[in-house]
Amino acid sequence: MADAGTLDKSASAGARGRSLRLPRIFGGAKFLLSFAATLIGLAALTFIIGRLLPIDPVLAILGDNATQEAYDALYQKLGLDQPLLVQFAHYLWDVARFDFGNSLISGRPVSDEIARVFPATMELATLAMLIGTVIGVPLGVIAAVYRNSIVDHVARILSLLGYSAPNFWLGLMGLVLLYAQLGWVNGPGRIDFTWEFELHQVTGFFLVDAALQHNWGLFKNVFGHIILPASILALSALAYISRMTRSFMIDQLEQEYVISARAKGLGLWRIVWTHVFRNVAVQVITVIALSYAYLLEGAVLTETVFAWPGFGRFMTNSLLSGDMNAVVGCTLVIGVIFVLLNLVCDLLYRVIDPRTR
Repeated sequence: MADAGTLDKSASAGARGRSLRLPRIFGGAKFLLSFAATLIGLAALTFIIGRLLPIDPVLAILGDNATQEAYDALYQKLGLDQPLLVQFAHYLWDVARFDFGNSLISGRPVSDEIARVFPATMELATLAMLIGTVIGVPLGVIAAVYRNSIVDHVARILSLLGYSAPNFWLGLMGLVLLYAQLGWVNGPGRIDFTWEFELHQVTGFFLVDAALQHNWGLFKNVFGHIILPASILALSALAYISRMTRSFMIDQLEQEYVISARAKGLGLWRIVWTHVFRNVAVQVITVIALSYAYLLEGAVLTETVFAWPGFGRFMTNSLLSGDMNAVVGCTLVIGVIFVLLNLVCDLLYRVIDPRTR
């Protein structure tokens, strides 16, 4: 039989365990509530935008020559005669089911249209982000360690070029030189017509699908189409990532712990990668995530120049055609992308830096 002291210790240990679990539980609940509130706020914003724009959804569907009877019938069918709060409740329910209505251009559901074009943009932006990160992060680190060296000057020139040169001009020049003159890359589009019948789409990412089929000729053709637009997009991401990484590293290299580590005899690059870069990793991840989000929603000009059937091009065409269902759906998708990337960043922060847990 346990004595009173043992019972008191067990009770206090249990209380401490509960006190440690409660902040985690409430912290998780707070995060979920914040996430839900962000999505609801985004949905409210797109709802208001859809109501304020000077485009009549009924006339956009029926045309200007519609009769008054047809207009009134469709107006009631769309629920536009109901109070705004009721319309917003129906709108939230539709959004929760990924129902954005039908596209006025194709007549198909907007969700199906987005699912059709989004993989093309995601594949392009992901490859561009990989190129920009793999080159940009080491370039920024080396430029910070060897300030005012040749590497530092190259990093600055690339940053200036990435910030100032328009993507559409780089795309046109790339097509003229690398495609028309030298033949090093393939032309506009995602794939040559002669290879379309050999591609069996599984994921929607042509490079992945070609690799899954072990069809390396098809893979080479797809890669020849994507490498030039991805490299042009990667230049802007590389400029931002290398510049910010250099700035973060310079700030840390001037701290006292670096001087102390050098005085203890530690090698330069061991200090740089083991100590300094770990302290800036959280900031670099934030920069990479923001760059990736902007590539996903901001590749309109590149997709237009290269006839890339992607998300940005679809959204632009929908806006120019007054297809508000598609515009609102695309806006919601962009917002969700930013929210999810912030979520991923928060999770990575906890893995990399224990102080944020």
